[in-house]
Amino acid sequence: MRPIGKYILVKEIREEIKTDSGLLLSASDVADIRYKKAVVAQSGTDVDVISSGDTIFYDSRAGHTMVVNGEQYTVIIERDVVVVE
Repeated sequence: MRPIGKYILVKEIREEIKTDSGLLLSASDVADIRYKKAVVAQSGTDVDVISSGDTIFYDSRAGHTMVVNGEQYTVIIERDVVVVE
């Protein structure tokens, strides 16, 4: 499986998010956060800067979720990526 064009296949990293005082945020509070963290599973044929294995932050409203071989992935467009670690 290989994405084409500017599409990127990512696997979301689910993290527990704590405040500075050590409180865990609820699921509804986490849903309000603008960006999600993910690992790139595969980059599209026209994506030059982002590679497989990179950790990225992308717009939480972007993309579509799909299940491939029992694994859940999200397909996003390169322009939705805001940070590459």
